[in-house]
Amino acid sequence: MELQHINVKLYLQHPEKVKQESLVPVFHEWIQNQVCEELLIDVADYRHVHAGPGVVLIGHQADYSLDNTGNRMGIRYNRKAALAGSNRDRFAQALRSALQACQRLESDARLASTFRFNRQDLKLFVNDRMLAPKFGRDAVSVETEFRDFFGDVVGTGEFEMKVEADSRSLFGAEIKTAQPFDVEGVLARLG
Repeated sequence: MELQHINVKLYLQHPEKVKQESLVPVFHEWIQNQVCEELLIDVADYRHVHAGPGVVLIGHQADYSLDNTGNRMGIRYNRKAALAGSNRDRFAQALRSALQACQRLESDARLASTFRFNRQDLKLFVNDRMLAPKFGRDAVSVETEFRDFFGDVVGTGEFEMKVEADSRSLFGAEIKTAQPFDVEGVLARLG
């Protein structure tokens, strides 16, 4: 099964410290300097939506957002354009992009060190209900791909994986590592 539109969400350590409006000029600068692999176009502010997308950096191939879906705030990478390669390649690309965005936010002096990611919880999911499996053999196969991917990236046996069971939600998995993972180490393993 070929999966596209891979999303990754990395959760904040102290979301109560975050001033979402401070992200707007940062995202505008990302557009001006085109700091990401994707073509960046605009910033949209959805902070008024309860448990919603928050501040969104809109790109041609992908979006980045300070997302509060499920009342858990984090940076979400949303791949919109199809990407060549294997599912594993697409998982790696999405996770790499999300981690690089987190590094940029954590190191930005304008954010006064309020953006800190917990480095233990993340979510990988497919933002395409037509392509993503929900039940049966395909779902088990994709679960295995997720588990193998994260085993290689964070270390086999060093994480718990919970597959989304709610049929109203996008297909994906929540990952919780036993120890905070080293971002540089994960990025090196991603290649």
